[in-house]
Amino acid sequence: MAVALTLSACSSSDESSSTSLAEVPPSVPAPQIDRAGVDSAIDQLDGYVEKIMTDTGAPGVAVAVVYEGEVLYARGFGVKKVGEPGKVDTSTMFQLASVSKPLASSVVATVVGDGKIKWDDPVKTFEPGFAVSDPYVTANATYTDLMSHRSGLPDHAGDLLEDLGYSYPETISRLNQVPLYRFRDHYDYTNYGFSIAGNAAANATGMSWADLSEQAIYEPLGMENTTSRYDEWLNSPNRAFNHQLTDADAKTWAAEYVSNPAEQAPAGGAMSSVDDMAKWVQMELADGMFDGQQVVDAEELQFTHQAHSFSHPSTTPGARDSFYGIGFNVDTDAHGRVQIGHAGAFALGASTDVKMLPSEQLGIVVLANTAPVGVAETLTAEFLDYVSNGKLTVDWAPFIAGQFEMVINAGRSEVDYANPPADAPPARPTSDYIGKYTSPFYGPAEVVAEGNNLVIKIGRDLQQSYPLTHYQGDTFWFAPIGENSAGPTGAEFTGAGPASSLTIEYLDKDGLGIFTRAPQ
Repeated sequence: MAVALTLSACSSSDESSSTSLAEVPPSVPAPQIDRAGVDSAIDQLDGYVEKIMTDTGAPGVAVAVVYEGEVLYARGFGVKKVGEPGKVDTSTMFQLASVSKPLASSVVATVVGDGKIKWDDPVKTFEPGFAVSDPYVTANATYTDLMSHRSGLPDHAGDLLEDLGYSYPETISRLNQVPLYRFRDHYDYTNYGFSIAGNAAANATGMSWADLSEQAIYEPLGMENTTSRYDEWLNSPNRAFNHQLTDADAKTWAAEYVSNPAEQAPAGGAMSSVDDMAKWVQMELADGMFDGQQVVDAEELQFTHQAHSFSHPSTTPGARDSFYGIGFNVDTDAHGRVQIGHAGAFALGASTDVKMLPSEQLGIVVLANTAPVGVAETLTAEFLDYVSNGKLTVDWAPFIAGQFEMVINAGRSEVDYANPPADAPPARPTSDYIGKYTSPFYGPAEVVAEGNNLVIKIGRDLQQSYPLTHYQGDTFWFAPIGENSAGPTGAEFTGAGPASSLTIEYLDKDGLGIFTRAPQ
């Protein structure tokens, strides 16, 4: 009989072996950082923050550093809102965006630790509204599957419905129309998949997500400036406003829009300050302990830090792969240490990042009131680079800005709508386009005439209205506003005589953006 044996430790009976050899290999790398190195890196932080704010024009930033159970640094910079005097301090509440996910993983870990659910229980038990196009996945998708983004739902499935004004129940009721990838064999980042699991955990306790978060994490840690209630943040006298970049060359920002992630609160709806987030980092690095209290069961907390999805395979020989845990990115840094963390971004004006090296008992959190241009990620990268190497080894700011630019450009249309072809065929009479259309997934759309112009109305109650500009033939374009919009997008009509259908380009990523003319 052949036996495959995996050794986690090696020993030898050879009496000549040195007795100084360890009996087992270390399970984690030995610490490579000391207090002097951390202090030296902290000494650089003020300069790093001031430089990135100068280079980008970022209105406000807050930073905190935790090491060996202590908060060694916490400071606010800049203003809460452009044009107003209110300064950012360490109690200023920022929207966390997707840094809500690791925070939420702690919340759900308490529910598992209390025995109310198990990580590998089907979420359908406590979230009956959950359904996808495969009945097997609907019945068997677990908290682990949904919170590590391996359910098969495509990237950001459902987010555009939120932009169009649909509620959480309305959104998840339509996910059964979305084409799936292979279950448990494909990573795609989905806010609504994650939120379904969070809400199912809350349902198991008989509480709302906001109440559970307060009781499980915020109150035990003394996080007085943290909430999962959007209205509490919106009405706080010490909140950071969302800002959008209005002129990249002039580095000017404006607080024109607000992102409301209430419908996906577990995934992106938490608001907090760096003082409060530092407390949470302390707990995360102390096996769930805080101020002598076991806030989260250590085993369940560690489960959130473990890799459960293969998120980004390496593309070159010898490069490091990346993984996703339960609300955490799980990676190996250049020094062989496990690094956990998460970034967050709202296109309408939030940029956040948290990084931890558990073997070093070190963590940093950065909150910024800017649209994603790399402010938060640059600061965490610079700090960890310096603390690990005693100097900067990479020019992080342009590198990270370039990564964001690629992501943003990848979402834009390939068509240059501002420059139609010189020989573009004309549009048909406007009467051929006017009418009501409907999509099983996105709901109603309507094209109306306002003066000499066509206007398209979309959204749950047709509350979004945009002028249509002719491009060529039966193709027009408009520029939608929303968290998931990415510049001008096409609106293409088809069908002889009165158009029988309308395809909206930015809504058609998964083949669901076709609207058919409604019966008269």
